[in-house]
Amino acid sequence: QVQLVESGGGLVQTGGSLRLSCAASGRTLSSYGMGWFRQAPGKERDVVAAISRSGASTYYADSVKGRFTISRDNAKNTVYLQMDSLKPEDTAVYYCAADFGAVQPVLRERLYDYWGQGTQVTVSS
Repeated sequence: QVQLVESGGGLVQTGGSLRLSCAASGRTLSSYGMGWFRQAPGKERDVVAAISRSGASTYYADSVKGRFTISRDNAKNTVYLQMDSLKPEDTAVYYCAADFGAVQPVLRERLYDYWGQGTQVTVSS
């Protein structure tokens, strides 16, 4: 079992930055591909970014490319999502997820094995 806990969400103005963290316990994250998803009110949960278990490969949704950066520190069992140049449309609950054994970034929600509880990000205009 892996327990994931997100932190770092909050309220920020347009153009601001936030850094989300996803801390894992129970097992080492180095065996897991990791992803960040988000869900806005009334919308489906979508992938934002994903990273392979080594950190060598990453994926970004077009809507966040060039503004968000996913990274991981396997020694700290933590994955990060640096969010810059935030826009009101980035407002959502952000979730991290873990997929055991993923060599490449995983984009499909249903392939992930473990999920965090989510952290709210609100970008004011």
